[in-house]
Amino acid sequence: MGHLVVQQFVTLDGFAANLDNEFTAYELLDGRTDEFDRSQVAWLDGVDAMVLGANTYRMFVGYWPTPEAADEVITGPLNALRRHVFSRTLSHAPWGDLPAATLESGDAVEAIRRIKAENAGIVVLWGSLSLSRAFFAAGEVDEVRLVVMPVVIGAGRGVFPADTDPAVLDLRGARSFDDGLVELHYALRAAPEW
Repeated sequence: MGHLVVQQFVTLDGFAANLDNEFTAYELLDGRTDEFDRSQVAWLDGVDAMVLGANTYRMFVGYWPTPEAADEVITGPLNALRRHVFSRTLSHAPWGDLPAATLESGDAVEAIRRIKAENAGIVVLWGSLSLSRAFFAAGEVDEVRLVVMPVVIGAGRGVFPADTDPAVLDLRGARSFDDGLVELHYALRAAPEW
């Protein structure tokens, strides 16, 4: 049985998207992320599949399976993953010249349970805040990896829904990288009953 890891890039003030629901903070970084990229390649060895919402899929497919991304160290491992795109509006989910992603248009929680059952390793969700919030609410998220960027935007959307049941996260690791990136790795567990 696989487990679902939500990996989100967040600003230092805790936002995964701006008020327009766009992720632009990464563009503000001044420097290189080679060390972080290499760590991601090593981590992707244990990842079986990725799940994306429609908007994040559009961002990813516009870059990762294109010649523009060919020289990035993460391109090969990322493009080798099984891909699942959650959308009720898309009719297909091509991935450049590579096999298309599997389109998931039914109940998202049922689909993620099936995907986790079909995979032995990690299933990762990137971006896709609405989708991740549905998975948090259903108790399907097993781990969270927050990549904190040294950027402040003042307002936006956070990773965790405001109405989430209280939970305590167990720190599994913390690591700093080039350009001031810090990755925090947590396992989820329910808060104790009072």
